Amino acid sequence: MKWRWSMFSLAACALAPSVALADPCTAELPRRAGAEFSGMVRYVGDGDSLCVGETDDPTTWIEVRVADFNAPELHAPDGRRSKGILESVAMGRVAQCTAVRGRSGRVVVYDRVIAVCRLGGRSIGELLRDAGAPSGGN
Repeated sequence: MKWRWSMFSLAACALAPSVALADPCTAELPRRAGAEFSGMVRYVGDGDSLCVGETDDPTTWIEVRVADFNAPELHAPDGRRSKGILESVAMGRVAQCTAVRGRSGRVVVYDRVIAVCRLGGRSIGELLRDAGAPSGGN
């Protein structure tokens, strides 16, 4: 009987549609231009988005769209390379961020706060350009 139940469970998992996991960052986003926040870069979603948080708890991580760099989309040519460069530049480092208005005039777009983030006094966009990160996304 246990064998049948195990086979049923295995089959159900194999036949179930796969679910894409969202970015783990779920903290409330700053909604005012000029709002400042900081924390360790805990997650990189693609070449120009990351999560900043002061603790290991993803419910405290703020999802950021880097304001001063446009990377290729993850599925585009150079998208994975761009993400890898952002990881090497920022992951595990403490970022000081300031929320800004994007081209649309909004501070929050696609569930991310648009912000200029600095590592050791230099903006992440500047660090990415210096590292040769490909640009050209939306």
